[in-house]
Amino acid sequence: MSFIHKELAEGRWFKLSFFDQMANIGSEVERTILWRKKGDNKENLRAFYRALELLDLTIQDSKNRDKLRELCRLREVLSDYFMYDNIYQSTDNLWHNYFFPFEYASRIKKVNISIEDPK
Repeated sequence: MSFIHKELAEGRWFKLSFFDQMANIGSEVERTILWRKKGDNKENLRAFYRALELLDLTIQDSKNRDKLRELCRLREVLSDYFMYDNIYQSTDNLWHNYFFPFEYASRIKKVNISIEDPK
């Protein structure tokens, strides 16, 4: 299988916390929304495929087994929104609100680590 994120797929992704994984997926979703608003279908698709790849790696991560139901539903609803008929009636704002807490938690964790451990 060919990966877009080769280094992450080789194991680095699985060392990230769940919050970091979700924050990275959220960043790709934000890029997907941005490119779609700009009308660039090629970049829109590329960003979406990167988001799906990261989500698939997150689904494969054994530490996330208890979150499989949510992660698989997330994949379904994201695909519906960006590629199909949006039967779940998602919006750009819904995705901003969904991923924001993960991005916030990821940033807080990094700030706390750097404050506590100046190494």
